Amino acid sequence: MTRESDGHSGPAATTGLSHLKLFLALSRTPHGVLDLGTPALAALLSFGGLPPAGIIALGLLTAFAGYTAVYALNDVVDYRADREKVLQGMLPAAGGDLDAVYLRHPLAQGFLSLREALIWTGGWALTALAGAYLLNPVCAVIFLAGGALEAVYCLLLRVSYLRVFVSGVVKTLGAIAAVFAVDPEPSLHFLATLFLWIFFWEVGGQNIPNDWTDLQEDIRLEAETVPVRFGPEGSIRLIVASLLLAVGMSVALFWSTPNRLGPQYLAGGLLAGLLLLLLPACRLHRGKSPAEAIALFNRASYYPPAMLFVVMISW
Repeated sequence: MTRESDGHSGPAATTGLSHLKLFLALSRTPHGVLDLGTPALAALLSFGGLPPAGIIALGLLTAFAGYTAVYALNDVVDYRADREKVLQGMLPAAGGDLDAVYLRHPLAQGFLSLREALIWTGGWALTALAGAYLLNPVCAVIFLAGGALEAVYCLLLRVSYLRVFVSGVVKTLGAIAAVFAVDPEPSLHFLATLFLWIFFWEVGGQNIPNDWTDLQEDIRLEAETVPVRFGPEGSIRLIVASLLLAVGMSVALFWSTPNRLGPQYLAGGLLAGLLLLLLPACRLHRGKSPAEAIALFNRASYYPPAMLFVVMISW
């Protein structure tokens, strides 16, 4: 067993922690559950109301399976890099990180075998693929593309910081697939606006802040991330710019969504953007600490469910 900087040792970390929780840690399930707000939000915006119950049930199962598989795939593909961090004592402390609620990188720490991780990932991937195909074959193609791009994203760790754009695209694909699940021929204008909205939220609220928390470890690992390449000052500028664009795209959706939204959407959307994105980004600008980066990441993770609520009350 290995020891990470969270203070967990092998035996201690597994005390009271069921095997299921290790798999949930592999898939970062608490974060994945929040991510379900993104496809649900996209589907409601496109459909203009609640889809039929069968579509809702199948869509939720498919989305949960998809996020579970893709997050686990991230750890499987990143296994060697994460293992190197563990062996060199470079695995950062959880520090309230939403992605480390149960345990950080259980595969790399040796709490799960590679075989177990592959079976878990493959099983959920097949479930997601079957559900996506039943919703719309286009959704299945999108899911396969998302899995492939996630693997590419991981493999670019020591190659290029431009992998941040790959991450942005991957996160949008769940929302795009949800649109095709309820509308076989969606508006291209709506799709483009939705894509840019989710893309900039992911880049500024998720990817760069998350990499910021690993900055020192990534420097020692010779990784290529935005914080490594541009440092705190450059990173915060990119974060603020991306989040301002994300909030702007949320406003643009008021006019580009195929179904009418009430004025509550504009007020609620701006308030959610301010509280969950812009204010935490301002705190990060002042403090420039890993703790503030984690706080932004965590707050931004609640943005899709918050916007889902805003859409529902705006009808």
